[in-house]
Amino acid sequence: MKIVLLAAGISSRLRPYTDNSPKCLLTIGRACMLERTLDNLCNYGLTDIIIVTGYRHTMIEDFVRNTYPELPVTFVHNPHFESTNNIYSLWLTKKYVSGHDMMLLDSDILFDKHILGQLLTSPHDNCLALRHGMLGEEEIKVSIYPGTGTIREISKTIPLTQAIGESIGIEKFGVESTRKLFEIMDNMILHHGMVNVFYEAAFQRAIKSGMMVYPVNTNQYLCAEIDTLDDFISAENTIVPFLDAEHCRLVLSD
Repeated sequence: MKIVLLAAGISSRLRPYTDNSPKCLLTIGRACMLERTLDNLCNYGLTDIIIVTGYRHTMIEDFVRNTYPELPVTFVHNPHFESTNNIYSLWLTKKYVSGHDMMLLDSDILFDKHILGQLLTSPHDNCLALRHGMLGEEEIKVSIYPGTGTIREISKTIPLTQAIGESIGIEKFGVESTRKLFEIMDNMILHHGMVNVFYEAAFQRAIKSGMMVYPVNTNQYLCAEIDTLDDFISAENTIVPFLDAEHCRLVLSD
């Protein structure tokens, strides 16, 4: 399985924290977000990792090489990170991912490692980590087909009355679905110039063409997406102490 980790954005809403650092390298609690994610992946033996960089890319490359010298990470640079959205960053990984299962993660998520275990042990090739709870306009929302329980729609514009929860930014796709997604992105980007949309727009087209994607309820585990200063401070005071305590227990038990 190929792991694609997207870390190209400028993250202007986190300024001044991100004036001199990419978001994923911001320290929160015991470690930065990128270190936490890589530790979680390595815990499950997920080491075939592709990181898409953009803003201050050399800082990310240096951090990974110095902190994980034995980890065979492939770096893909998005030179157009200032004018494109995450669909373009994902599309740039096509030659590395084609012919493989794929797990896709955003790099600005703090999450309990067991969420990865939930996706890996799911009986479905295609699944998406979902969180139930309070929803607003900002979240990427999900609705389902009542009969099958598969995802019907994924976007920010789903009416709150129809949404069952939000996507937290971690997905798993089988080989054939991965091929289909990149085929769809080829059409969107090469023929329609759709470089500035969220990758969920490609998911939606794939779902409409018949791809079945199943939500995985992750509410029993902690996670948070860090987009703003308020997100950062809230996570630092609430989620991070529990994640760090769990890490401490694991270290001590080893």
